[in-house]
Amino acid sequence: MSGINQQYKDRLFKFIFGNPENREWALSLYNAVNGSSYQDASAIQYTTIENAVYMNMKNDVSFLLADMMNLYEQQSTFNPNMPMRFLIYAGMVYARYIELTDSYHQYSSRQQSAPAPRCVCFYNGTENKEEKTILKLSDSFEAEADIEVKVTMLNINGGCNDKLKEACKPLQEYTWFVDTVRQQQAESNNLEEAIDRTLSCMPDDYLIRSFLLANRSEVKRMCITEYNEARTLMETREEGRAEGRAEGTIRTLMTLVKSELLPKEKAASVAGMTVEEFERKAAAAMAEPEEKYQN
Repeated sequence: MSGINQQYKDRLFKFIFGNPENREWALSLYNAVNGSSYQDASAIQYTTIENAVYMNMKNDVSFLLADMMNLYEQQSTFNPNMPMRFLIYAGMVYARYIELTDSYHQYSSRQQSAPAPRCVCFYNGTENKEEKTILKLSDSFEAEADIEVKVTMLNINGGCNDKLKEACKPLQEYTWFVDTVRQQQAESNNLEEAIDRTLSCMPDDYLIRSFLLANRSEVKRMCITEYNEARTLMETREEGRAEGRAEGTIRTLMTLVKSELLPKEKAASVAGMTVEEFERKAAAAMAEPEEKYQN
C-alpha cells in the first residue's frame, strides 16, 4: 500500500460540522461542549484554514462564536502531539483573524481583546482511552517554556461521553455511523460494502441521514481515505517500534561485547549480520541516547 496521500482531503467530521450549510449542527456541538444554549446559528463565523497545508496538516473545523475561537479536530488514531498541531493551527487562524478584523490592532499601545481559543479533539479510535484527557504542549519540552497549549481530548466512542452526545444529536449520529461501519467491516472485510450497508440501515429520523445520502460517493471516499490514513499511521508506528527493538538488541549485544562477555563474531551471528554490518549498526545504536531504549 502506498503512503499517505500528500494532498489533504477532508474528513467526514469536517464534512458534517464544518460545512456552512450545517451551521445548526456546529452550534449544537458548541453548546454540548460548552454547556451553553446559543440559538442563533448565523452568528457562527467559520475560520477554518482552507488550502493551507503545513506538514500535511490542516485543521478540521474552527469558528468564532461568542468571543471564543473554537478549534475542533477529529482523530481516529491517538496523537499525544496534538497540542503542537493546535499551536500551528491557532497561529494560522489568529494571523488570519488579525488580518481581516478591524477591531484588533496588534501594534496599539493599549491592550487589545481577542477571542479566547478553545481546543478540542474528538477521539474515536480503537485504542482504549479515558473519556476526557488534557494534553499539554509543555509536556513536550524538557525545559520550562513560555508557551502553553492545552487540548481537551474527548473520547466519543460508544459508552463514552454519552451526555455530550445526547446534547448534540448530530455528534451522536456521527458516532453511530463510525461504529456501525466498523462493525459491518468486521463482518464483511470490505470497507466500501460496510459503508453502503451502514448508509442503508441508518434510521430515518437521523438528522445527518439525508445529507450523507445526498453525498454518498463523497462520504465513501472520505471514509476510505481516512481508514487508509489511520492504517498507514498504525503500520508506520509498528515498524518504528520493531526497528527500535532491533536497535535495542544490537545495543545490548555490543554492550556484552565491550564487557568481553560475548565474542563479536557470536554477537553478529545472533543479530543475523556479518561482523562488518554488526559493527556499523552497533556504532549507530550506541550513538543514540540511552533513554531511547528504556521504554
